[in-house]
Amino acid sequence: MKYNIKEISNLTIDAKCSLIEAMKQMDANDCKSLIVLDKGNYKGLLSIGDIQRRILSKGNINYRVEEVLRENIVVASSGDSSDHIRDLMEEKRIEMMPVLDEQQELVDVILWRDRYNYNQRKKRKLGNVPVVIMAGGRGSRLRPITDVIPKPLIPLGGKPIIETIIDSFLEEGCNNFLVSVNYKSELIKFHFNSIQDKEYTLKFFKENVPLGTAGSLRLIRDKIKTSFFVSNCDILIDQDYYEIYNYHKKNENELTAVAAIKEYSIPYGTFELSSNGTLKSLKEKPRTAYYVNAGLYVLEPELLEEIPNEEGLFHITDLIKKILRRKGKIGVFPVSEGAWLDVGNWNEYNKSSMQYENRFK
Repeated sequence: MKYNIKEISNLTIDAKCSLIEAMKQMDANDCKSLIVLDKGNYKGLLSIGDIQRRILSKGNINYRVEEVLRENIVVASSGDSSDHIRDLMEEKRIEMMPVLDEQQELVDVILWRDRYNYNQRKKRKLGNVPVVIMAGGRGSRLRPITDVIPKPLIPLGGKPIIETIIDSFLEEGCNNFLVSVNYKSELIKFHFNSIQDKEYTLKFFKENVPLGTAGSLRLIRDKIKTSFFVSNCDILIDQDYYEIYNYHKKNENELTAVAAIKEYSIPYGTFELSSNGTLKSLKEKPRTAYYVNAGLYVLEPELLEEIPNEEGLFHITDLIKKILRRKGKIGVFPVSEGAWLDVGNWNEYNKSSMQYENRFK
């Protein structure tokens, strides 16, 4: 008997829909894959990886779902045992498995999170890739609480945000952390010194004066000799870090920035004018997608030599501009808007706290 599509309507999408619509649906339903239907019939499976690969290869997101579907998708047969399906999902890191009958009709959909223990899934190991967390800012947008405690110790998910960030990297095998501190650094150090039996190494390096979002990296030139992550201490990314790192290395980028795709709409009709001021076209409530800097990067160690020695503010955007001026190679890895949690101000913090409970935890 054919599967009751109504039961999984939140996990299905029409082949004619846009990739932006698909990403929004994934975010709304806390999933990274969708079953694709064509006139109500099973057509394929769309993953966030499919969308990311299309953006990375073509440079934009203006495609329909049917235009990015892979031909060879791993599916299960209705005759497969549950153990075989589980092993296949674990081996291929599959979040959502379509089960088809002999007529290639959809008869079941298996979600890893519903059937199996998520923590049992084998993780790709990044190995000893260093992670630098920039935790020296004052967090002025989160006052008055940051007048009492530093921003890295503000809770997200039942523990300080900096610990939540560390946990997300530990899941991928990273266990070497360097933390840049300045404002209320004693409290941050005291917190970590009080944690017993840490599964990772953590070293602090301190700015004597505020140096910006990249200036303090000059202090660890002699400590990092391999590609490394840099993360702001007020963001969290729901993305397989291995995929980001692999994209960075495969494309031989000097720097890779993670970008969240945010769509903005204008609630009015807009005019486009010709050169002589006459009306060229009319667009009703246009929508535009932007790639927003999410605050997570992968850098090559040679870039540390390009950070000025003199004290003063030097931001990671300054480093990016410097690389662009000499025509260096910078990659941008896209994630959905819902995969990016920003706790840098109170509006975003309140929203992200609720989102973490629903999605990340």
